[in-house]
Amino acid sequence: MAGGWSRDGAVQDQIDASVEDAVQSARSRLGAGDSLSHCEECDAPIPDARRRAVPGVRLCIECQSQQEKQRESSGINRRASKDSQLR
Repeated sequence: MAGGWSRDGAVQDQIDASVEDAVQSARSRLGAGDSLSHCEECDAPIPDARRRAVPGVRLCIECQSQQEKQRESSGINRRASKDSQLR
């Protein structure tokens, strides 16, 4: 059921387009290409299983974990909860 000037299904089309954009964005953040055999941060060897599982991997698990922790503590409210916005 359309409302106002929109045609039937316009809202669903907009939802579908938003989901497709989010999927494309997530895919673009995935690694691609050849994986490194050694971490570019600490030069530790990257296990073969990790290189096969994550295409284009450039960091060992420990360095990747540290990098993700730094992103999490960047102060950005990713949950968008009102409670955290009031602090």
